Amino acid sequence: MYLKTLNLRQFRNYQDQNVEFNAAKTILVGNNAQGKSNLLEAVELLATLRSHRMTRDRDLVQEGEAIAQINATLERQTGVSDLTLTLRRNGRRSVALNGESIRRQMDFLGVLNAVQFSSLDLELVRGGPEGRRNWLDTLLIQLEPVYAHILQQYNHVLRQRNAFLKKTQDLAPSNQQRQSPQLNENTHSADSSELAVWDAQLATTGTRVIRRRDRAIQRLAPIASAWHASISGSTEVLQIKYVPNIPLEDNQPEEVQQAFLAKIQQRAIAEMYQGTTLVGPHRDEIELTINQTPARQYGSQGQQRTLVLALKLAELQLIEEVVKEPPLLLLDDVLAELDLSRQNQLLDAIQDRFQTLITTTHLGSFDSQWLKSSQILFVKAGEIIPN
Repeated sequence: MYLKTLNLRQFRNYQDQNVEFNAAKTILVGNNAQGKSNLLEAVELLATLRSHRMTRDRDLVQEGEAIAQINATLERQTGVSDLTLTLRRNGRRSVALNGESIRRQMDFLGVLNAVQFSSLDLELVRGGPEGRRNWLDTLLIQLEPVYAHILQQYNHVLRQRNAFLKKTQDLAPSNQQRQSPQLNENTHSADSSELAVWDAQLATTGTRVIRRRDRAIQRLAPIASAWHASISGSTEVLQIKYVPNIPLEDNQPEEVQQAFLAKIQQRAIAEMYQGTTLVGPHRDEIELTINQTPARQYGSQGQQRTLVLALKLAELQLIEEVVKEPPLLLLDDVLAELDLSRQNQLLDAIQDRFQTLITTTHLGSFDSQWLKSSQILFVKAGEIIPN
């Protein structure tokens, strides 16, 4: 797939900027805080409808404006597509494909595929489990666009169940003080019935999330391990393991659902006491180990960077295998984070196989061959100036 044009209107610090891409590799050069990362973020949003930098659409709309719009023309083996994402400061976002509005946003997913690699990705190794879950979910959305809907359903049920547990926790003392024993018993029975409904929905939607996450890691892990061996000269062994919050003996839906409900029963008293859901994929972990030692405790920053680089190269390869076309690669200021050896590994893996957008503060990281074969654009205060 090849991104031909990108237009940003009132998005971040871009007022109205059109970019035409005319090479497999585009290098965006500029000082910090000029808008280089914003451009890559726009492409990421078109691919996943997510930003790894912001959670609220209002933060993506230019100050003083009501809407922002991202338009792109994408060429694939199946033909050319025009993509439009409209973000609103107050209101719901909307998407359109070839000029026609799309009601279900998951139908927009999968048109453009991209892998984002930024200096923030080092938190995959160093940070908490939430970052690793978000990384896996973003990958899954590209492999299986319906997963966005599945995850949304689970999160909706989780919020509702948490609200119910909190309400029950808040009301418990006052009920006991004010109500008769008979009324308390009836209230408890009604609460138990409502909770059983939320338990069943949580187990049903959560099972779909768990099974897909498990399958994705099963496919990704050997590819990442092979890349890691290549980059590290086979001196280190990377293992990636999905550790769900539910015991996973078998990936069959009925088995997972039964294990889910059994664990809810085990944690029922703790959940009532804490007023929150303690069971489910929102508490999953993805374990990264090097030579059987947790990666966050292992070795130098350089070794952690090798691991993240292996993960990103594995993402590229897996998406290409699944969608049958190479995705875009978005490299946000990562070359400065890698030593010369790892830079060369990355640049050699890319070649002209993946259309690549790279941000940098200076061109010193690239050899003359790369510079000759790349489109170079300078970014200053939300304006893009061709070389």
